[in-house]
Amino acid sequence: MPLTLALSTDDLARTRLAVSPLSETVSGLQALAGCWGRARHARWTRWAAAELAVRPLDLSWTWPLLVTRRTSWPQFLLPAPARAASTIDEALAALRRTTPSQVRRSLRGVFGADLPAPARALAADPAAGLRAVAAELRQAHDRLIAPHWARLRAVLDADIAYRARQWADGGAGHLFTGLHAGLNWHHGRLTLDGDQRPSPGRPSGGLVLSPVVLGPSWVVIKLHTTTQTTIRYPARGSGALWTAAERRPAEPAVRLLGRRRAELLETLRSPATTTGLAEALRVSPSAVSQHLRVLRDSGLVAGQRSGREVLYRTTEPGLRLLSGQDAPDPEPPSLGRAQM
Repeated sequence: MPLTLALSTDDLARTRLAVSPLSETVSGLQALAGCWGRARHARWTRWAAAELAVRPLDLSWTWPLLVTRRTSWPQFLLPAPARAASTIDEALAALRRTTPSQVRRSLRGVFGADLPAPARALAADPAAGLRAVAAELRQAHDRLIAPHWARLRAVLDADIAYRARQWADGGAGHLFTGLHAGLNWHHGRLTLDGDQRPSPGRPSGGLVLSPVVLGPSWVVIKLHTTTQTTIRYPARGSGALWTAAERRPAEPAVRLLGRRRAELLETLRSPATTTGLAEALRVSPSAVSQHLRVLRDSGLVAGQRSGREVLYRTTEPGLRLLSGQDAPDPEPPSLGRAQM
């Protein structure tokens, strides 16, 4: 039987969407360990491995807890985001607030009675151990996630905006079933195919739906958390984030738009801001803005405001043009080529 969550009206009312830099940090470390397969996020893991080869991180507390060769890891390491976009400091503060009984119960749930040495040290003095774990995770975030956070955040924000539209268009059922092919919604019950854990009945504290870029290609439901039940799912555009700028656009797109604009259109398979595009393509933000204006007026790129910034993404006509299937309609205006 698949894992099943029975959702009440109150559970649905408390369901929310949120992103977390700590979630990307934890998932990134597990990606480095090969937990999601060697090919997934290969470009980022190669960069991170090279970075750590020059200046290693001390993860003596955290690594044995996250990379366990088991089917689970201590859930207190990743508390549910308290709001739509928690900071790394807020997330680590929530981690440090885990009570000693919660720490010990979670460790026993993962490792059983025979705890490995780092887990024994954490169980013996949870407060000191949590401070050490939080310090290591902060260092991992600053070294491995912060340099890419603008691009990661663009993908996460675009996913949240897309899910909110799904929710508005078709209600909770449309939202849940759109998260992943393995999730199903029927008569107030949410089921996850392939997850054989005992079904807990109702979720704890409602549901937090959290997209992840550096995570696995499948859905992970955190049941026995110290905060709320969390559904972590792969964010839309994750697969194209590290490779879009390296792809060669189709020749019809290059002939029509010019190589620079075609490359920008290819890069926007994964959503990005003007600043993120300038960094990815190593050009000035003003040149990117000029090209974006033309592509947007042509219907090849669409922008959506997210906070103080605008996220851009290639539209369906733009994707068809990149694939060489057809040219856009109407014909793009003002295709004079700016310098990048």
